[in-house]
Amino acid sequence: MQKDLIETLAHQLLEVDDGVLRPREKAVIERIAKRLAVSHNLNVEFADAATPGERLADQVAAVGGSWGFIIGFGVVIAAWALLNTVVLASDAFDPYPFIFLNLMLSLLAAIQAPVIMMSQNRQAARDRIAANHDYEVNLKAEIEIAALHEKLDRIRSEDLALLTERVEQAVGKV
Repeated sequence: MQKDLIETLAHQLLEVDDGVLRPREKAVIERIAKRLAVSHNLNVEFADAATPGERLADQVAAVGGSWGFIIGFGVVIAAWALLNTVVLASDAFDPYPFIFLNLMLSLLAAIQAPVIMMSQNRQAARDRIAANHDYEVNLKAEIEIAALHEKLDRIRSEDLALLTERVEQAVGKV
């Protein structure tokens, strides 16, 4: 019974046979047949599936890619240079060319860059899932609109047939 309904809906609404349907399209038609919603909150599902490392990567990317981080880091570098050139001029722990500072910056970049890339990969995966979800929601909306058009056309045809019949009856009485 369910398979027949899916085949009928696929043929009526998408004008294709059940065997031609891709898995996503078939899933949408099955949900339509069962009168279930297609839409759901992907952010909650994606957040629930995140590992602690992925959540940490997202947080590092959020902090490392912010103006607050850039400004704060600029202040730290300026303070470092000022401390080692003016304040501690003769006893500087990292004198001018700031080799230790360069080492720390390189270390930070070496750690931060792959973590940010992990977060970007995760965001790309989330975007692909969202695009697939949007496709399914749009497909269902398109199918539902087509079904409504079909229903309105059928109602119009029935009303037109009824009106035609009444006009013919009225003309026959005259």
